[in-house]
Amino acid sequence: MSFREAPATVEHGERRSEPVRATLNCSTPGPAVAITGTLIMSDSKPAVCFIGFGEAGQAIASGLRDAGVERIAAWDILFPHPKGERLLRAGEAMGVSCARSAAEAVRGADVIVSAVTAASSLDAAQSVAAHLSGKPYFLDINSVSPARKQETGKLLADGARYVDVAVLGPIHPARHQTPMLFAGPHAPEIVPTLTALGMRVNVAGPKVGAAAAIKMVRSVMIKGIEALTLECFLAAARAGVVDEVAASLENNYPGLDWAKIIPYNLERMANHGERRAAEMEEVAATLRELGVEPLMTAATVERQRKMGEIGSRPSVRATLAEGGAKILNAISAAARDRH
Repeated sequence: MSFREAPATVEHGERRSEPVRATLNCSTPGPAVAITGTLIMSDSKPAVCFIGFGEAGQAIASGLRDAGVERIAAWDILFPHPKGERLLRAGEAMGVSCARSAAEAVRGADVIVSAVTAASSLDAAQSVAAHLSGKPYFLDINSVSPARKQETGKLLADGARYVDVAVLGPIHPARHQTPMLFAGPHAPEIVPTLTALGMRVNVAGPKVGAAAAIKMVRSVMIKGIEALTLECFLAAARAGVVDEVAASLENNYPGLDWAKIIPYNLERMANHGERRAAEMEEVAATLRELGVEPLMTAATVERQRKMGEIGSRPSVRATLAEGGAKILNAISAAARDRH
């Protein structure tokens, strides 16, 4: 399979430039050779680039690395800043080439994975649009509305083969094997290559936005249940009836293990509440596009955002691995301190 439509002349042995911080020595990939318009790749594995190298980008990159993908590059807007040191170290540890810019990162890429915050998804596409060559696949895994995916697809139509991607589960521990839905006219083309690398991919349909619609609508339930878990059991903890409430829920939902669900949902909100709030704002936009008033979703946005703020406190973070009563008590105390 030819991943890219490479230019007719490409210099043999061209290498990526040095990493943004010389002290970190992020890896430099080996050479790629283009012959008569076809990119020749070792073991037929694509060169992959990540725009955004936070939790999702790092997890997928490390999984692909273990699956044998040798040439992986990354760019994150935090790289030049002190907050980016941790991201650069993660790149160094897994052998990722850390670029000085988005333009440098996408050079020679067969597959570009956009894994940024919901609010930045269009900006990420704009940062690479003028620097694309060879029509690489652009996998937009960001949790945004179908309309945003369609806008991004139109922006990149001349330079990339855009694919709407929905990640349908926690990125850890499955990493690149987390179930994903692809959509758009180019989705079927790239699926065989990615499944050969161990990715679990299904195609939702030929229309950009089809995968995003499923992701957005299911988030009403997934993130809403998280918010309800917090509100319910925060009140239960203050009333001293946590065990009693959990036991009563088992009568209505006998297949659910609330002893595991409660700490899991609280941990997810504490670690990712602010990001989830941004995603739920996209969900609200999706519902409005569908003519559904996002009453519950609007409340979920507020609850997720507040929990994200609370979850950043050291007193709460210290309890996340312990769960149970300790995390509830820490959240309760931190919530009181906010008022």
